[in-house]
Amino acid sequence: MRLALSRILTIGAIGLLLGTPLAHAQQWTEGKHYFELKPAQRPPDAAPGIVEVTEVFSYGCVYCNRAIPLMEKIKKSLPANARMSYLPASFNSAESWPMFQRVYYTLAALGQIPKLHDTVYSGVWTSKELSVTDEDGRGLRSPQPTLEDAAKFFAKKAGIKPEQFLATAKSFSVEANCRRADQLVKAYKIDGTPSLVVNGHYRVTMGSVKSESELIELVNWLVAKEAG
Repeated sequence: MRLALSRILTIGAIGLLLGTPLAHAQQWTEGKHYFELKPAQRPPDAAPGIVEVTEVFSYGCVYCNRAIPLMEKIKKSLPANARMSYLPASFNSAESWPMFQRVYYTLAALGQIPKLHDTVYSGVWTSKELSVTDEDGRGLRSPQPTLEDAAKFFAKKAGIKPEQFLATAKSFSVEANCRRADQLVKAYKIDGTPSLVVNGHYRVTMGSVKSESELIELVNWLVAKEAG
């Protein structure tokens, strides 16, 4: 959903090909490079003493799929007092984001995240078993994938019984997690995906950086700022 992210990925790839460092000393400015969120709202499963770097995403978001390598670089760059976490958004109902949000929390409840995190992306964008677009990728698939489709997919990929998957997906705890996620996405003022939020306190302005290296530098600067 963000053209700026495509720009970051392109510039980062060029930098890697040329073998030139893109990171440099940078003065990060509130209101330009990041926004402070007031009041801060840490994810409900945040670990004590750990700074959470949260990717707001959807499995149905093509830009989130393309950003997987970048998010992995950010994850690997984090210090010992920080970790990467995920917050599934649901605001694009036309492309099954509410369903994929529920898929995420169902897999989490079954202890299958992060084991199957990338597998869901693969099912949407590679094998197309859970695709939200038609064959040529120019229009939306009709009908859109359902929870029942997801249950069949995970039965094949991970041996999860469809009835267990569906019962968990419709459970009170998963429903509560979906509602909480919607509240956080709104509180964080997320208008596109993927987006990054540091400890529920700072929202990164993805379009303000010029490269992958700058983004990684900014995220780690905010982690240090939050850790105090």
